[in-house]
Amino acid sequence: MLVILSGVAGAGKDTIKKELIKRMENVESLPSYTSRPIRPGDVEGETYCFVSKEEFEKRIEDGEFYEYDVHHNHYYGTSKKLMNDKISGGKIIVKDIEVNGTESLKEILGKDTKIVTIFLRVSKDELQRRLENRVDKPSPAEIKLRLNRFDYEESKIGLYDYVLKNNDLEKTVQIIMTIIENEKRLENV
Repeated sequence: MLVILSGVAGAGKDTIKKELIKRMENVESLPSYTSRPIRPGDVEGETYCFVSKEEFEKRIEDGEFYEYDVHHNHYYGTSKKLMNDKISGGKIIVKDIEVNGTESLKEILGKDTKIVTIFLRVSKDELQRRLENRVDKPSPAEIKLRLNRFDYEESKIGLYDYVLKNNDLEKTVQIIMTIIENEKRLENV
């Protein structure tokens, strides 16, 4: 099963993903490939697989991605090999990805793979506060770029099975754990 978490940058996707992996058996992350620089706290192969822009473009040419996009001026993509290895291993994969990637993965994998999509909502004011208080301190230009994408991301919530307001981390994690357990039961029926 593939569980996709989406929402604007700063909605809490990565934090929630880490909590799900900590608390649930057989749940793993699927890191995206990216051309963005490593930030404090990033772990190669865990948060992302970091490659240069040129290396990313070579992987595009070689057809190594299910989907990829340019987001906040950097490439992000889903590796076919990493995804296939984890799915064939019977893992529940939790992937945080933006809305265009969600649409692509549903289209490409939806017939063969159980996909559960969850969109995390936060208000624009809360998003700005979170971005300004992040450990990795995005620049004012980067904050503006992310806030400008807010309306576009929100316009795509119709793609998602579940839409959750993420105002309380513990409550949101508990709800998503329940969703995963219920979807797992439905898959086995």
